[in-house]
Amino acid sequence: QVQLLESGGGSVQAGRPLRLSCAASGVTEPAYPMAWFRQVPGREREGVAGIVPVTAYTTYADSVKGRFTISTDATKTTVYLQMDHLTPEDTGMYYCAVKMSRRIVGFLRPSEYDYWGQGTQVTVSA
Repeated sequence: QVQLLESGGGSVQAGRPLRLSCAASGVTEPAYPMAWFRQVPGREREGVAGIVPVTAYTTYADSVKGRFTISTDATKTTVYLQMDHLTPEDTGMYYCAVKMSRRIVGFLRPSEYDYWGQGTQVTVSA
């Protein structure tokens, strides 16, 4: 059974960093894409960053390029999202997701992903 558990969220001031973690269990294929998404009430879930653990291929939304970094640990079962230079616009619930297939078309498209964590809240104050 696949489970994703996010952690590391919290409240920070603008400009400060934060690192999110996503511990995956039941995912036995490191070639399966994983990604971070975020959502605020009243808006659609937005793709933030994605990674293929076995190749370390990464992709980012334009809004976070140069500020956020997605990575995995040596076992490729934990995915991190290092967030630097945070702004209030980064506030939201952050979710980790995994696609149980090597084939993917829209890396930051929520509909591509099969399993989701419960989310961790990030709040950035001005």
